[in-house]
Amino acid sequence: MRDQLRAGAAIYNDGYYHAAHDAWEARWLECEDGTDDERLLHGLIQATAAVFHVHEHNWEGAVGLADSAQSYLAGVPDDYRGVDLPPMRAMLETLASDPEVLERRAPVRLEHDGSHPQLADLDIDQTAIAAPILADEWGYDPEPLEQACTYAQTDLEAGADDSRFISLLFDFVREDDARGIIYQRLTGHVDRRQAREEDVQGLF
Repeated sequence: MRDQLRAGAAIYNDGYYHAAHDAWEARWLECEDGTDDERLLHGLIQATAAVFHVHEHNWEGAVGLADSAQSYLAGVPDDYRGVDLPPMRAMLETLASDPEVLERRAPVRLEHDGSHPQLADLDIDQTAIAAPILADEWGYDPEPLEQACTYAQTDLEAGADDSRFISLLFDFVREDDARGIIYQRLTGHVDRRQAREEDVQGLF
């Protein structure tokens, strides 16, 4: 769960408020209702959605989600799973009464394990969670990114930590200026790897 928390926090901290919940949702759906894990993830999902609604000027939606997020996070230990919750709770309380506050100041950043993770800080496992989510956010087809993540993990397990899939995934998530070119290179590598695998399968 640490990787999902850190990936979602980095997506949120880099300003992709709507996309952040995708890093947490699958894990949240696996949790038993009412557990601290479920309440933490549910609260974070609704908190980031509240921030997103503020930026869309949907004040009513922001207030409702801020109230709901507060109720889910209430009772969860302040540093549960390494997430520093008091600043988020304080922001949600203010947001519920004054949703336009985030037009006057930036939303609180999520702290996890003593730092405020950003996309550039993520390791390969966390980057593999973030990359397809951000591809969709940025208007790219996420499917090649998902396949690239699978190949990166396979290569890493085989000891090939110099894999092009690993380096290109890092570049895709981190490099704003060259992202389109990086996406083309990455999809090209995916296509070639798939073609080789299909050729091998055709021999048997």
